[in-house]
Amino acid sequence: MFKKKILLYSLGLFVLLVSYYAFSTYQKIYSPNTQKDGFVFISTNSSFEDAVAQLTPFLEDVNAFIWVANKKNYPNKIKAGHYKITLGTSNNDLINTLRNGLQTPIKVTFNNQDSLEKLAGRIAAQIEPDSLQVLKAITDSLFLNTIDYTKDEILGIFVPNSYEFYWNTTAENFRNRMYQEYQRFWTENRLAKAQELRLSPKKIMTLASIVQKETAKPSERPIVAGLYLNRLKRGWPLQADPTIIYALRKQHGDDFVVKRVLTKDLTIKSPYNTYIQRGLPPSLIAMPDISSIDAVLNASKHNYLYMCASVENIGFHEFANSLSAHNRNAAKYQRWINSKGIQR
Repeated sequence: MFKKKILLYSLGLFVLLVSYYAFSTYQKIYSPNTQKDGFVFISTNSSFEDAVAQLTPFLEDVNAFIWVANKKNYPNKIKAGHYKITLGTSNNDLINTLRNGLQTPIKVTFNNQDSLEKLAGRIAAQIEPDSLQVLKAITDSLFLNTIDYTKDEILGIFVPNSYEFYWNTTAENFRNRMYQEYQRFWTENRLAKAQELRLSPKKIMTLASIVQKETAKPSERPIVAGLYLNRLKRGWPLQADPTIIYALRKQHGDDFVVKRVLTKDLTIKSPYNTYIQRGLPPSLIAMPDISSIDAVLNASKHNYLYMCASVENIGFHEFANSLSAHNRNAAKYQRWINSKGIQR
């Protein structure tokens, strides 16, 4: 009888221990273990320890997470990416998300970056590759030769907008995707309008970059575009001050500040000097946004051939179709800018 009681007691204890272990295991695997919402960035080539360090601020029980992760072989299946953490997620669901690489895409945005270096820096602040990797991919000679672009022209394939990417996208894949988006941007309708103007997409982007720099007012851009097209049709020099500023910066560096274009600047020896060179410059001078590109493709029909910054409507321009009217506008502007003491 005594031995039977001992056996029953031992059996009960065993069942209790097994039940406790099963319950404890279930709790570790399936009970909520995240304490807040947020995102983690797990870098390429991260170790398990690196991943745990990123996740620790979100976990209620780090040891439970590590235990389940080991059971599910996560240390050998680390996948880089940008992952959303949701309050109340179990270790099982969290590890499945991480192990399967079910990351959350991010929105990559950029606008009007006027140099490749600035563009690379802007992109590197949003995806995993650093700015040097992005810049190297953009200017890779094999890539440029494949798509028939030069280093000076390549800024033109980046159409400012918001694009969805995975955070750990490589610099090369980012670059390739941007070229695909550029090709998609040039719809049959846009290509037809460019053909009507007898300008290639590259030349449209070049003129749009000048329009972009000439006026910050989207409503004025079709008028400015129409004026430049009028000059091109007549074979006149564009005489666009933004191209002079670009030429000066190419000569002196991007940090060279030009608040006022001086008469002596108009003789600078540069293929971008549109006071001397006729037609469009060799490449774009900045990254035009969509409003500037479409302003060229849908330029206003008018007879304007001259423009000058307005002193009565700051930020806009005074337009003229005769030199005498333009000279009056220019004299008014020169008096105003002199009164402000702006020399360079």
